[in-house]
Amino acid sequence: MMLPPGLAFAADISGVPKIREGDSIVIGAARIRLGGIDAPSTDQLCLNTKGERWTCGVAARDELIKHAGGKSWTCHTRATDRRGRIVARCEVEGEDIQKWLVSNGWALAYVRVSKDYEADEKAAREAKAGMWQGAFIAPWDWRIRNKKTAILGAIKPPENANAILLASASGAVAPSPECTIKGNVNRSGECIYHRPTSRWYAQIKMQISKGTRWFCSVEEAEAAGCRETRR
Repeated sequence: MMLPPGLAFAADISGVPKIREGDSIVIGAARIRLGGIDAPSTDQLCLNTKGERWTCGVAARDELIKHAGGKSWTCHTRATDRRGRIVARCEVEGEDIQKWLVSNGWALAYVRVSKDYEADEKAAREAKAGMWQGAFIAPWDWRIRNKKTAILGAIKPPENANAILLASASGAVAPSPECTIKGNVNRSGECIYHRPTSRWYAQIKMQISKGTRWFCSVEEAEAAGCRETRR
């Protein structure tokens, strides 16, 4: 898509970003999509080396925050996408952030739009880095997932892998019988988790738009920055 006239010759966008997902950031008022790559959404589930589910989308975002979250980024505008986000190539202290994400296994090369990171993806796959250590569905397939969706990764997925990988950590139904702890965001912006025995458990409706998500353990909920409900 072409840029609107005001952005056609826009200067680079620089600043310390708010990192929303592995490939989506905000700098000031600018919503930016990292071009040429595709990272898992924060509610996407993957399998680890032991065949256990884990929230790989959250991991991708958190690893990016750890690597470059507090630093100033410079993003070179390329286009705008259908959702009105600026598509850009971003760098931090001279490092190509998209290259870092793909080579560490936290995103895939989005080859239908760019082959810039194809070699980095091959290296990550061979090194079993990030998502490649286990089993996962390509982010673009996961968003339109069905039973025929291909499973990628290094391990031989268990028989029920498809059911696990097609589930969402934020959907209306728990992704598995073991993942029944509900997480929601209160009016103060705090993440609160509720076990099935909690007073308000049944009243919490799981809707992605409201920032809810499922957890498989108290440890996982607390690692995501949530606290247990006080009531």
